[in-house]
Amino acid sequence: MTETIHVDQFLAQPPAKVWRMLTEPDRLARWWAAGDIRPEVGHRFTLDMGGWGRQPCTVTEVDDERLLSYTFGEGGVDWTITWRLVAEGTGTRLFLEHGGFDLDDPGHQKSFTNMSRGWAGSVLPRLARELEEVAAS
Repeated sequence: MTETIHVDQFLAQPPAKVWRMLTEPDRLARWWAAGDIRPEVGHRFTLDMGGWGRQPCTVTEVDDERLLSYTFGEGGVDWTITWRLVAEGTGTRLFLEHGGFDLDDPGHQKSFTNMSRGWAGSVLPRLARELEEVAAS
């Protein structure tokens, strides 16, 4: 049985600005991870996850300013990260799904717990702060 992390975050910027933070390498590196991402189905890239190494990714789905999905990980890990952007007032509701955790595997169980906390408590709030800084400059 696989499990998926679900997190959503309201961001006080329109979808076009959020999209740029998700799909432009220099912006993505400022709040999450360095990598040569490009919103093009089939594009292969890596994300530098620091102590966890460079993770190979492949873009699987793109709907400009609405949806970006890619595989994530190596060594038998079959994870998918999906970002869905929905306009909400003058801002954006960003939905994250990080799927493919095999909860029968103790390593996956630990990753699921840690990443659930990390996405909600650290990574998406960093994105919100980065968007605020960019808007203020």
